[in-house]
Amino acid sequence: MLLHEIADASADVAGTSSRLAKVERLAAPLAHTTPAEAPVAVAYLSGMLPQGSIGVGWASLRELPAPAAVPQLELLDVDSAVARIAETTGPGSQAARRSELEALFARATEGEQRFLRALLLGELRQGALEGVMADAVAKAADVPATEVRRAAMLSGDLRSVAAAALAGGREALAGFRLKVLQPVQPMLAQTAADLEGALERFRPAIVEWKLDGARLQVHLAGDEVRAFTRNLAEITDRVPELVQVVRTLDVDSAILDGEAIALEPDGRPRPFQVTMSRFGSRVAVEELRRTVPLSLLVFDVLHLDGEDVLDLGARERLRKLGQRLPAELLVPRIETADLAEAERFLGDALAAGHEGVMVKSPDAPYEAGRRGSGWLKVKVAHTLDLVVMAAEWGHGRRQGTLSNLHLGARDPATGGFVMLGKTFKGLTDAMLAWQTERLLELETGRDGHVVEVRPELVVEIAFDGVQASSRYPGGVALRFARVKGYRPDKRPEEADTIDTIRAIHTGG
Repeated sequence: MLLHEIADASADVAGTSSRLAKVERLAAPLAHTTPAEAPVAVAYLSGMLPQGSIGVGWASLRELPAPAAVPQLELLDVDSAVARIAETTGPGSQAARRSELEALFARATEGEQRFLRALLLGELRQGALEGVMADAVAKAADVPATEVRRAAMLSGDLRSVAAAALAGGREALAGFRLKVLQPVQPMLAQTAADLEGALERFRPAIVEWKLDGARLQVHLAGDEVRAFTRNLAEITDRVPELVQVVRTLDVDSAILDGEAIALEPDGRPRPFQVTMSRFGSRVAVEELRRTVPLSLLVFDVLHLDGEDVLDLGARERLRKLGQRLPAELLVPRIETADLAEAERFLGDALAAGHEGVMVKSPDAPYEAGRRGSGWLKVKVAHTLDLVVMAAEWGHGRRQGTLSNLHLGARDPATGGFVMLGKTFKGLTDAMLAWQTERLLELETGRDGHVVEVRPELVVEIAFDGVQASSRYPGGVALRFARVKGYRPDKRPEEADTIDTIRAIHTGG
């Protein structure tokens, strides 16, 4: 397959807001891929590189060869070139990477060059999110979309699912099953405005504390334990104390969903950034284990002693979990139909230093990889997960650091981001230093004192309200926005949407 078939499809998809049209256009080239090409095509059409970020910045792409006259680049040749660039390190690597880029772009047409530039910079936002891609794979392979989604959920990798579906159809999809020690995409929650509204959705409901920690999926098989982040990155070696706890359980095999959290001696949570700093550190782990120990609190189970339980209702899953895990490892919860009782329980969570509660349907299965309708989060403090689109150089004591952040919400219709405002509040000196270094790595260009960046960093923003605004393209802006902390455990695709912010503004 030639690259231009993918580039043309991407351009067409970016030009339409119709989900059906997107699916149709994406499916067309996928239907003609080989098993080797399918994973690369799915990644590229999703706006991602199979290799992840390879460190090519806007400066590397400013002066490139003139475009080729006719399409000639094979998709797999492009993938091989990108892999070589990613693997080139050490002395002389900069020149070698530049040479590889020039050779690649010299063989690309003008349209292919535009596509490659956006792909390499992480700026390909044509609205082909994973749900749309899953439907496109299903159409291309002529299999039910529900079976593609389930296989992707269980494998955590739509690319491998696409290759299997296109080569072997429904029979190949049936081979994707839950496997202990292989991470599963986590179930995510929708947002409820308040507790009363949440209980109107489910009554009775399971109400549990919402912890301000780091999502953690833990797998146990005999003596082997593996721990994964919400993005399915393995971090087993970073959380040795939690591995030790799981090994003591009277369980042969399990997949547990929970939170890793740093607690004070009295049991209150330490600041979120303390947990994330400890959670993300790869160095001095044993020292950090002593000074900033993590605790594991489990709120769900997907597999237990040879039985896959994710399709059971939440009440039954939690019953099984409670039979096998000690109470001190479980997130506090109640089941109630009474609003007053739920409000008292919410008060207990807040008094203990946590940020709110989760309200869950007792009958809902575990919808891995989806923002399921069976889970609602209720936060007392207004917070949003937004993406940093740009930053401004600071003044005074912040001279030399990138300070004022340009904040964006995700636009589901386009896959891009809509600016909601700016903030420089809530940033510690350590955060300023870190974000300056990281944002410069993501730089795509400059406009005066503003540094534009690839929209990859997710930041949790506290705010006092939403107001109408003609200044920003979304028509709304945040009031008194301030940084609560960065969320390296979240992807840009998990940021809150502009629709959510508009609903907060209208009270919907």
